[in-house]
Amino acid sequence: MSSSDLKRKLKQNKVMPENLTVRLHRAISWLKCAEENTTNHDLQFLSLWISYNACYAIDEKSENDLTERKQFNEFISKLVSYDHEKRFYNLLWQKFSGPVRLIIDNQFIYKPFWDAQRGENVNWKKLFDKSNEDANRYLSKNEVAKLIEVVLDRLYMLRNQLMHGGATYKSKVNRTQVRDACNILKLLIPIIIDIMMENRKEDWGDIYYPVVS
Repeated sequence: MSSSDLKRKLKQNKVMPENLTVRLHRAISWLKCAEENTTNHDLQFLSLWISYNACYAIDEKSENDLTERKQFNEFISKLVSYDHEKRFYNLLWQKFSGPVRLIIDNQFIYKPFWDAQRGENVNWKKLFDKSNEDANRYLSKNEVAKLIEVVLDRLYMLRNQLMHGGATYKSKVNRTQVRDACNILKLLIPIIIDIMMENRKEDWGDIYYPVVS
């Protein structure tokens, strides 16, 4: 679904809680921004990540790696439980040999790899291989939430690289991971938004930056 499809569907939902309406309106607006920047993968990735972030809106006071990843996992588990049509699984199955596999196999967006580069005593290669084996097992056993967690773990590392100035704008050395990340997120985020919209009675939490007149 495109941002215009989702925006139209959002407008048709007359009984949606205001918090959820604002949350999804923001997410859809950044998805639209990503659609308008298809030739600029850096801006497209950042727009897609903001769209994803708008869906669960982490409290800034508690924003750190552990807290954010915990919220990722809880959020994804909830979404998967409402995915009765198995849209997440079908997407991952169809794209596993393409951008999903490429993201998982990319050591440069695997946190322990960079921990080792900084001198920490960590066998990143062993952990990396284990993570990849786990991803294959999750796919074969239909453990969708865990597979999405592996993918998002890689994408969160990429997000940190870009947001904290750890990459050059339009850098040649990270084009592969940025492009593959966009290819995954632009398909994943519309499913997330649509599931949240269809399950408007679920408590998706308060937004931390409400509209103030």
